[in-house]
Amino acid sequence: MPAPKSERLLNLLIMLLVQRRPIAKDRIRELLYPDSRPDAFEKMFERDKEELRSLGIPVEVAQLDPLFDDEVGYRIPPDEFALPDVELTPEEAAVVGLASRVWQQATMAQATTDAVRKLSAAGLDVDLTALDIAQPRQTGDEPAFATCWEAVCDRTCIEFEYQRPDEPESRRRHLQPWGMVRTSGRWYLVGFDTDRGAERVFRLDRVQGGVKKVGGPRAYDVPPDTDLRETIERLAPVPAAERAVLLVRKGTGHSFRRRAARVKEGVDGPDDRTTWDCVELDRPARGLVDEVLYHGPDVVLVEPAALRAEVVARLEAVA
Repeated sequence: MPAPKSERLLNLLIMLLVQRRPIAKDRIRELLYPDSRPDAFEKMFERDKEELRSLGIPVEVAQLDPLFDDEVGYRIPPDEFALPDVELTPEEAAVVGLASRVWQQATMAQATTDAVRKLSAAGLDVDLTALDIAQPRQTGDEPAFATCWEAVCDRTCIEFEYQRPDEPESRRRHLQPWGMVRTSGRWYLVGFDTDRGAERVFRLDRVQGGVKKVGGPRAYDVPPDTDLRETIERLAPVPAAERAVLLVRKGTGHSFRRRAARVKEGVDGPDDRTTWDCVELDRPARGLVDEVLYHGPDVVLVEPAALRAEVVARLEAVA
């Protein structure tokens, strides 16, 4: 049975990226598409190759032997795939370093390991340093993450048990998943609930047990112009209104100041090098923790205590 599309594309990307020399099509089929018939392999390989190119990945076609031009091979030149050198200030580099720790999805790491192991076992000469420019990064700790992500990529229907906080027992849900978004420190799954005939939003950490794929890929289309974040804002339960108090460095935190109920200037802050203001919000917006973290050392969340603890925990996890 062919591997799922997302896994197949990642394996193909890794195979072509680590090659020091072009690899023949027959060898690609032997290693990555072993169960496919010749005609099915040709169609699948052409689709996968074009999909990589549509993502801006330069799949190079070259002669296997300079003396004979009747057989070609494929590879991805690392120097053409890599981004050009970027000059960053120390502050910008620190932000990028922080962000680079955020995306480390276990299934992708496993897929990378599996692909490299296959290539090495086959005796191919691989350049593993080329993988430094293709590292997927984003935490997806919820057990349901991997299957939901694959279903979104393949447009496959899923079913799962879901526990709402206001209901005593979980209920079976059937979904056409449209996409996944991380907000307020949590992953949300957006899609069309076929039982209710309407779009719905689910928090991944409330999914109980395993997620089961139902049917084959490409079973539905995502409505055009779907805005996942807008759907979450519209459908996900809004936290109860709660007062928030923040210390904001002078001249920063303008998004908080615009929504402030009260601003007290010139208060004591975490350091005496700059002036601090106390900003109070009567109705904090969803995603307050993410917004505070985005401002780095310029904003300190004082209240509520539960959200402050979440800010501290996420910073400690990064450190």
